[in-house]
Amino acid sequence: MPKILNAKTVHDYNAYVGHADQHPLVSVIDYAALPPIRHSRTRFSVYALFLRDDCLEDLTYGCSKYDYREGTLICVSPGQIGGVEDNGEVFRIEGWALLFSPELLHGTPLAARMKEFTFFAYQVNEALHMTAEERATLIALMKQIQEELCRHPDVHQRTILVAYIELILNFCLRFYERQFATRKSSNHDVLARFETLLHQGKRI
Repeated sequence: MPKILNAKTVHDYNAYVGHADQHPLVSVIDYAALPPIRHSRTRFSVYALFLRDDCLEDLTYGCSKYDYREGTLICVSPGQIGGVEDNGEVFRIEGWALLFSPELLHGTPLAARMKEFTFFAYQVNEALHMTAEERATLIALMKQIQEELCRHPDVHQRTILVAYIELILNFCLRFYERQFATRKSSNHDVLARFETLLHQGKRI
């Protein structure tokens, strides 16, 4: 039976990739600063957003393949399993990641909003294909969280971290809606051209 990494906490994933803990409930990872690792299928008990700049052809999400290519955002939520089977190879991840525990959201308005962010669902099974501008926006926000994690903790830090995370999720929602709107428009154009060809064929 294939081995599965259990990322029950932010620390568990940090330890897997070799990233130092900065906060027990939140982690921002710049993979460029980390050593190569082995592949792993991972069961998550935390939320995670992976902005990947590499390309994995065999990436799975649940029981199916993930629609994924270089330069995309992958979103997972507690209870989900994703990744690539460990084949013994060592590889270097490229990109960024944001992980946060559901515990961080307890008692906050964001906790009640999480169901709105449907891009976390298995049935979406699709990565967000971002523009360069969208990618830059998310990285800038992740860097803001990274800076906050370097500060001495105080009574305001949790509120600030949750606010940044909510802002990132709101941007992701906008980007996903842009992606599907663009695809819908493209599909409509294809259908219109097909109907035109059918009409021309009837006249012939």
